Amino acid sequence: MKTLDRYIARLYLTNVLALLVILFCFVVTIDFALNVDRFVGRAHQIAHEQGEQSSTVRTAVVTVLLVADLWWPRLLQLFNFVLGLILTGAMGFTVSQLVRHRELTAILASGQSLYRVAAPILVVAALMTGLQAVNQELVLPRLAPLLTRDQGDAGTHELGEAHVPLTRDGLGRVWYAQSFDADAGTLTGLSVWERDPQGRPTTRYTADTAHWEGGAWRLQNGVAEVVGQSRQAPVSIDSLATNLDPTQLRVRRFTNYSQSLSWGQIGQMLRAVDDLDPGSTRSSADRDRLERIRWGRVSVMLSGLLSLVVAMPFFLQKTPGSAIVRALRCAPVAIITLMGGVLGSSVAIPGVPAQLGVFLPVLFLVIIAMGSVATVRS
Repeated sequence: MKTLDRYIARLYLTNVLALLVILFCFVVTIDFALNVDRFVGRAHQIAHEQGEQSSTVRTAVVTVLLVADLWWPRLLQLFNFVLGLILTGAMGFTVSQLVRHRELTAILASGQSLYRVAAPILVVAALMTGLQAVNQELVLPRLAPLLTRDQGDAGTHELGEAHVPLTRDGLGRVWYAQSFDADAGTLTGLSVWERDPQGRPTTRYTADTAHWEGGAWRLQNGVAEVVGQSRQAPVSIDSLATNLDPTQLRVRRFTNYSQSLSWGQIGQMLRAVDDLDPGSTRSSADRDRLERIRWGRVSVMLSGLLSLVVAMPFFLQKTPGSAIVRALRCAPVAIITLMGGVLGSSVAIPGVPAQLGVFLPVLFLVIIAMGSVATVRS
């Protein structure tokens, strides 16, 4: 990489990091301002649990630590959500700096094309997108329990226990449990109803506790009894196979938990769906949802890069001009392309497989990007 490339890449990377820091500080400050009472209350609660008096200084220090404890994993998740917008915004700032300091004029006067200016920016953007993929696949799955907390849970690192409401699995059976330990992955007070095609219960399974092992729930004191036939003696059972594993229960309990799963974890859930009830309508719906989550991440990453390419010609121009005017012209296009990539990858398209449907925004953006690049007078 030559001196010019290194200079532009360093300038662009600096702007990316600066925008990330500014955005992170803004988000954390707004959240703290809106929920300061909950953070302070949590600090008093911790002091009470430890049997200590909560002085003003101690409360302030603990509150700051609680904010940091809650938000450091959230910022890693936020990084994945806003990277496409940050890459486009940093590009605008970088090119505007080159124009303001007459450096772009010097580059053109030396016989270099505008594509030479765009090359290091695209390289850095591709590397940041690679970092986004590493963060999604290796970091966020390990932090998934921390990403389900709200301000009242700051300082805790466990998912805790909660009852399992009536929940249907891939075979149409209805599950209920008095308690589900999301950290240990165990069920307590389990009841499962098997139903006929009309939805009437035919068999009821009960167990004191259950733990997940080898693709099935291993039951302690498990019993199966036919509903409506009280004379028939209950039968002991030791396991129930289902796709409703601990990960599925966590996903259903916590709305955003599925966004923290890795490619491999989603693949395991897909295999469980196929092995349990291949070809059924319910399995197809579950498979489409999981495939949309998995492949949608790739689509969003590609859409972020293509949105950057679409926005570049608004700033890469030979003639000098107002950066504000160019930014105002670019903003609607950049926002529409970024939002279109995100929304298009998450919406089911009837008749189109999920693996293909999530890439339709990418196909449109490729065409737009090619036309946009062709407008650059290098």
